[in-house]
Amino acid sequence: MKVYTPPPDKSVTIRAVLLAGIADGVSRVENPLLCDDTEAALRCMSALGVRIRRLRGAFVIEGRGLRGLRAPSAPLDAGESGAVSRMLAGILSGQDFASVITGRGSLLKRPMGPLADVLSRAGADVRPSGGRLPLTIRPSVINGGRISGIDSAQLKSALLLAGLYSRRPLEIAERTRSRDHTERMLKFMGAGISVKGKRIVLRPGPLAAGTLTVPGDISSAAFFVAAALISGRSVRIGSCGLNRLRLGFVRSLKRMGGAISIKPVSERPEPCGTMYVEPSRLRAGRFAAGEVPAMIDEIPLLAVIAAAAAGTTVIGGVEPLRAKESDRIESTLALLASLGAEGSYGGGSLRITGASSFSALRPVETFGDHRIAMAAAAASTVCPGLEIRGPGCVNKSYPGFWKDFKKVFGPAAAR
Repeated sequence: MKVYTPPPDKSVTIRAVLLAGIADGVSRVENPLLCDDTEAALRCMSALGVRIRRLRGAFVIEGRGLRGLRAPSAPLDAGESGAVSRMLAGILSGQDFASVITGRGSLLKRPMGPLADVLSRAGADVRPSGGRLPLTIRPSVINGGRISGIDSAQLKSALLLAGLYSRRPLEIAERTRSRDHTERMLKFMGAGISVKGKRIVLRPGPLAAGTLTVPGDISSAAFFVAAALISGRSVRIGSCGLNRLRLGFVRSLKRMGGAISIKPVSERPEPCGTMYVEPSRLRAGRFAAGEVPAMIDEIPLLAVIAAAAAGTTVIGGVEPLRAKESDRIESTLALLASLGAEGSYGGGSLRITGASSFSALRPVETFGDHRIAMAAAAASTVCPGLEIRGPGCVNKSYPGFWKDFKKVFGPAAAR
C-alpha cells in the first residue's frame, strides 16, 4: 500500500493568515501551505501593517486587532485568489480608511458584483469596476442584521468578517450549507458565534490570538483518492482534513462503489485523520444540486471518475463552475473529449457516460486551471501517453503536485 500525506489545506491557511492579522496578540500558524494563493494573503496582510515572520514549518503573526490595520499605500494585490479578494473585502469593509483590492490573471475576469451586493446588505460600501476587480472599499457603518439566501462559502466568510465590525449581531441564513472553515476558526479564536443548521449568528467583537495547526488538504488528496480507485493501487492518506462539509466528493465516490474508509484522529479546530482507498469497480451516480457545494472544487475530477464508471452519471447544480479559474463546465467537457469520453451539459447539469477505457485522442488543455490539470493527472494513470499542456498552473494551489503524484503512481502524463 502506497502512503501519501497531502499538502496543508489552502482554504484553512488563507483564513488563518487573515484572522490572525486582525486578532489581539501573537498567533502561530503551524504547517501552513506555501503557494501562490497563500502568498497573496501574506502579501496583503503585510501591506496592511501586519508583521509576519516565516519560520520552518510555521508563520508567526503579530495581530493588530480589529481596528489596528494600517491604510495601504497602494492597491492590495490578491493575485488570482478569489478567497483572498472576497474575505479581505469583508475585513476592509469595517476599517476607517479607504482601500482598493485588485488581482491578476483569471481573477480579473471573475464577477465581484455578488460580493458587493451581499456586503452592501450589511451596510458596507464596496464598489467593483464594471462588476469585477478592482474593488474600491470606502469607510462605512456595518449594521449587521439578518441576511438570507447565501449559497457561497466565500461570500458567507466575507460577511462574517465584516460582521466582526458590526454595530449589532449579524445573522446569516444559508440557502445550502457550505464549508464552515471560517465559522470554526472564529469560534477557536474566541468570537461569539453560534451555528444551528443553516443559521449562523455572530456577535461583533475582538478575536484572541492562538496556535493553530493546518490539516492536510482534502481537495488536494482527492486527486490521489480518484487515481487509486481507477488505477488498481491501494493508498493510505495520512494527516488529512476530514471536515464533513468538504467530504462531499468522498461520499459521492462511496455511493459509486468506491472502497474508502476513514479513521478520525483529532477534531479541533478542524477534523483530521487517515483515509484508506482500495481499487474499486465503479458505477454511475446521480447528484443533486444541493450536494455540489460540499464538492465544488472536485466536480472536474468527479467527471473523470464518472467517465470510468459503468452507466451514465448526472451532476446537477454545476452552473457556479462557470466563474472559476476557467469556465469549468467547458474545460471539463474538453478534458473528457481528450480522453475519448462522452460528456454534455444542459439545464444546469453535466451528463457523463462511462467508457470501457480512455484513449489519448488529443492533448489536454488546462486553460490555466489547476483543478483541470490535476484531474487530467488522475486520468493519466489509465490513459498512457496522455499529454497535459500548461501543467505549471498547479502552482496556484499545489506546487509539489507532480513530484508527489510520481512518488505514488509513477511517472504521470507527458508534460
